[in-house]
Amino acid sequence: METNNALYVIRSEIDWLSEVIDQVIRSYLMQEGHERNWKDIAVPDISEENDAYSQTVHEWGLSKYDRLALALAMAPSIRPEVLDIFFGRNQLYDRGFTEFGGITDTHHSGFIPTGQTLIFLMAATEPELRYEAMKVLSQDHLLYKEQVLVLSQTDDHIPNQNGALTISERWLSYFLTGIKPKIEQTISFPAQKISTNLEWKDVVLDEVVMDHLQEINSWLDHGDTLMGEWGLDRMIKPGYRALFYGPPGTGKTLTATLLGKSSGRDVYRVDLSMIVSKYIGETEKNLAKVFDVAQHRKWILFFDEADALFGKRTIANSSNDRHANQQTSYLLQRIEDFPGVVILASNLKANMDDAFTRRFQAMIHFTMPGPEDRYQLWSNAFSGTCQLSQDIDLWSIAENYELAGGSIINVLRYCALSAVHRGDHIVQYDELIKGIRQEFKKENRTVSVTK
Repeated sequence: METNNALYVIRSEIDWLSEVIDQVIRSYLMQEGHERNWKDIAVPDISEENDAYSQTVHEWGLSKYDRLALALAMAPSIRPEVLDIFFGRNQLYDRGFTEFGGITDTHHSGFIPTGQTLIFLMAATEPELRYEAMKVLSQDHLLYKEQVLVLSQTDDHIPNQNGALTISERWLSYFLTGIKPKIEQTISFPAQKISTNLEWKDVVLDEVVMDHLQEINSWLDHGDTLMGEWGLDRMIKPGYRALFYGPPGTGKTLTATLLGKSSGRDVYRVDLSMIVSKYIGETEKNLAKVFDVAQHRKWILFFDEADALFGKRTIANSSNDRHANQQTSYLLQRIEDFPGVVILASNLKANMDDAFTRRFQAMIHFTMPGPEDRYQLWSNAFSGTCQLSQDIDLWSIAENYELAGGSIINVLRYCALSAVHRGDHIVQYDELIKGIRQEFKKENRTVSVTK
């Protein structure tokens, strides 16, 4: 019933849009009935409705202009035929009306509105309303900040308002069903929220690393105060940028998630497989999805294996090299302008482009743990139900086998499976060594067994 009511409300909004379109075109082309003003057409009264769309309009205090933009963006998905009127031809030039805006697509036979379409509807007969239309299309508008409306990017030589004006699938689903999918559940969003059940006490890091992390924590706690109340926004770029570098398994990802957990922020790991594209311009568009959404949320963005995106630029000997360098420049600009925290992770600092590293506030080296740290990691790992046999010299294990924390957890997993398969919770020496041997084999190393 709620879905039916929601659809009724949205259809009434689009019916209103259809009347507005008809009237604006009549007024613009001086056809019969041109004297009437589109603003005199009553906006549907949804004050008593309790569906998701109506509640959003009430809570956000959306204006007539905002609702017109929403109805226009929803029309191709709900009632695309109401936009067919824009296919009319200018008899003077025997072509479509440029001022109507709009684009067509091979997968959609109807009219897809653009920002120009909204500007035409609002300001065709009242040019002073162009300013109001531009406010609705501005990145600072609530509908844009909340990623309800999307004005697609255009090439440099094309006016921005010629980008397609669409509504996000996530919000359209919410308006129709009352259920808002989480943004990471949308197929096209190239980042995933990551979290951990561990705490800082479970991490073994050296003092230098912890000192750097304290600086990041301080920024997370007091960055807004420094930028706003202290006025540092006049002198320094927004946000905080950090590079975590070091061998795999040394705690880079875990540390990023703990920074988010301790500060009450969501951490999103960018999925490079969904970002990087061989097609020119596609990588930038994919990245824009992440930065545009995160721009107005207190997220920590985590780029794992960042070398693939932020690697060294090359001498531009070919068009591919020039494109790669342009892509790096785009990344640099987006990161510099991002007001939140960005963490890049790499195995080697030398792989990163100097243009990025110069702009990092922190460059933190995650080293392989020494014997004492390894002993602590082994102790932490086997401090629960799964325990080591009493005849295992844990200090000897820590001293003789150089493993990172991630590898030690992998050994724990193998040993726990072996023990539970035997119906026990005590790990035997041979099982522990076999688990260590498997980790060494991954790195093409051999195990010298000592007891």
